[in-house]
Amino acid sequence: MEKIQLKILRNNQIKKKLFEVEMISAGDFRNGVTFELDGKVYTIVEFQHVKPGKGSAFVRVKMRDVITGGVIERTFNPSEKVQEAFIERKTMQYLYNDGDLYYFMDLESYEQIPINKKILSDNFKFVKENMECKVQSYKGNVFGVEPPIFVTLEVTETEPGFKGDTSTNATKPGILETGASIRIPLFVNQGEKIKIDTRTGEYLERA
Repeated sequence: MEKIQLKILRNNQIKKKLFEVEMISAGDFRNGVTFELDGKVYTIVEFQHVKPGKGSAFVRVKMRDVITGGVIERTFNPSEKVQEAFIERKTMQYLYNDGDLYYFMDLESYEQIPINKKILSDNFKFVKENMECKVQSYKGNVFGVEPPIFVTLEVTETEPGFKGDTSTNATKPGILETGASIRIPLFVNQGEKIKIDTRTGEYLERA
């Protein structure tokens, strides 16, 4: 009997923890943090802690509505609290696109889902077929796709490299196999593979 009561108590504690509301202070805001405000859900695109010479410090935030995609700016008191929203980030494999629809496969169920091009961020241009991404959704609504942080892609078009010039300061334009255009060092040649940081779109090294 005592064991059963303990089991029930543990289950109730687990349920209580699952439904606890997580609050986050504006002073702890970071890019990518998602929260609920005035009945809507926002993700932080950009933030800045401001300490004016006179008056109180505040946090200036640029945030995007995860459902509509609209971006607004707002200031918060650093101690102001908001309710953190639970965002599901599911690993899916990018398969192909058909017009404005991009198809991803759930690696667990093998179900294929179409995602509209307007949901994809600019750095998706570094993603090629069969790469794995994090598909973001809130209450079943997909609102974003996170590409891998680092990708390796082939340079399909660029001017010939200069032998012996290993400087990474001087750059030239290069077209990648996904069609994306970036600046690459002079010594990189067409047909070579390079590593790219998708967060900044910058060349890192030869692969």
